Amino acid sequence: MNRASGRILGGVLVPDTPLVQQALDYARHECESYLFNHVVRSWLFAARIGQLRNIDHDAEVVALGTLLHDITLNERFNGPRRFEVEGADLARNFAQQGGVDARRAQLIWDSVALNSTPSIGLYKEAEVALCTAGICLDVIGLQYELVPAAEIARIIAEFPRLKMKRRMTRCFCRIAEARPETTYDNFVRDFGERYVSGYRAPSSVDLVSNAPFEG
Repeated sequence: MNRASGRILGGVLVPDTPLVQQALDYARHECESYLFNHVVRSWLFAARIGQLRNIDHDAEVVALGTLLHDITLNERFNGPRRFEVEGADLARNFAQQGGVDARRAQLIWDSVALNSTPSIGLYKEAEVALCTAGICLDVIGLQYELVPAAEIARIIAEFPRLKMKRRMTRCFCRIAEARPETTYDNFVRDFGERYVSGYRAPSSVDLVSNAPFEG
């Protein structure tokens, strides 16, 4: 990507295409302010990690994967599947409607669906791995040391966190309370078990033991 096809945002060179601008507008419309800032920071962190580590990747796919990864993380979420999968379908449809081919659209789907599963996402294609890295850096500080502290500070100054920890926790708890069946095999389960009264997830041990087979 050369400067003619990009722009500087938060001190980071990122792609500036009509589809990326549409994704920014869509995320701004669908997300609360704190969440919009989170998805933009995630994009900038992902882009910067790719640059610092000289990783060959499709910058537009990374932009869409990060910007759209939390469009279902809100008070309106009502399943029926876990919010990452519901969001992945929406992101893929958005990309395809924008003219993205099936292969690139699938990378975007994987980036959104696996955004909170670094034990898998970090080992996928470069685009999925970078999306995962940028998102997890912003949420839990994973691989925080990869980006210079001054650059992180500049990104946060331009896109403040707006009490994200507290607000995101509230959102996870609401999902665990309203749609517990979408949380049993993912990280939202931890929020349900710690904060939601009456929440009880089935044990994988019981699922294996009670499978309808003799041995």
